[in-house]
Amino acid sequence: MAEHPAYPVGLRLTGRRVVVLGGGQVAQRRLPALIAAGADIHLVSPTATPSVEAMADAGEITWQRRAYADGDLANAWYALIATSDPEANTRASAEAETHRVWCVRSDDADAATAWTPATGTSEGVTVAVLTTNARGRDPRHTAAIRDAVVEGLRDGTLVAPHHRTRTTGVALVGGGPGDPDLITVRGRRLLAEADVVIADRLGPRDLLAELPPHVEVIDAAKIPYGRFMAQEAINNALIEHAKQGKSVVRLKGGDPYVFGRGMEELQALAEAGIPCTVVPGISSSISVPGAAGIPVTHRGVAHEFTVVSGHVAPDDERSLVDWPSLAKLTGTLVILMGVDKIGRIAETLVAHGKSPDTPVALVQEGTTAAQRRVDATLATVAETVRTQDVKPPAVIVVGEVVTVGPQTSE
Repeated sequence: MAEHPAYPVGLRLTGRRVVVLGGGQVAQRRLPALIAAGADIHLVSPTATPSVEAMADAGEITWQRRAYADGDLANAWYALIATSDPEANTRASAEAETHRVWCVRSDDADAATAWTPATGTSEGVTVAVLTTNARGRDPRHTAAIRDAVVEGLRDGTLVAPHHRTRTTGVALVGGGPGDPDLITVRGRRLLAEADVVIADRLGPRDLLAELPPHVEVIDAAKIPYGRFMAQEAINNALIEHAKQGKSVVRLKGGDPYVFGRGMEELQALAEAGIPCTVVPGISSSISVPGAAGIPVTHRGVAHEFTVVSGHVAPDDERSLVDWPSLAKLTGTLVILMGVDKIGRIAETLVAHGKSPDTPVALVQEGTTAAQRRVDATLATVAETVRTQDVKPPAVIVVGEVVTVGPQTSE
């Protein structure tokens, strides 16, 4: 008999009985999607993995703690057979055939009446990839195709030109610490949809080279602002382009709300009646130390970390940081924008009780190809910055966590 390809179809399982036989790794992988589909799931298995057991404890599935028995598939719409007993699987498969229940078998695809495709989702679109027949099925191949398609949909490179989704208004996108691969999937997709990108100097610059030629890229540092402050000029530029009906992305380094003045821009857009989407980003305060081998917390070393701005010195009347209190903490102190003020910061911390021998690491251009790490102590950091010519942007880490991992200083 000639072998025919499978017929693809989407099952609407909301409220319908689905039986899963076996509570092992296969069930653990498949159950979340069945739960998301709203199925009435009945698990039959003497044992289950901790994750599957947690689903039962949460009431997401009904678990009968026993082996498969004839009749378990009665009134089911769909069945997943994944026990470790081949004989039980065969009997269950025969019962599914008798009751006309579509059945997936993890141990023998040829004996099943249905196959599970490699699936992925992006912005309300589900991608399902199936091979044309059971012979020569390679899950790694279908998964690779699935991944390629989903990634294309997510980053905007695989969208029909006449059906490209455009997000009107402004998106404040956190671009991450510098490595272009560390922007979020959503941020990358919005960049692909943009008409105008207003970018910070510290944003992931390599992503701008990938934009189509029609996209207008504006360097925020070079916006003419005349009598306005620079931030006001940026706000005005966002509003002006958005009012022209363009899709605008404000690409910022790190996270928009971690010393990124994102809320100021959001407030200005709200006052102008411009819709705004905020896309969180990976903050350099955590990711840059991590890239340099420094955990901001570590068991038995630091139970907390504090992130502060060092753009004004401790003795500056504009400073809102309680440096004396920070000196008394035993955890990790992460300082952003503090390279040129680190001398006075170190002196202040020591003056209020911090040991001069407290380890300090400065990580310059973190996560990029130019990353370098320089180590010092509070007593030596000011001189080290001068002799090692440490330049912004650099993240400064103060605390014992600096010595936890392998040191990779220049």
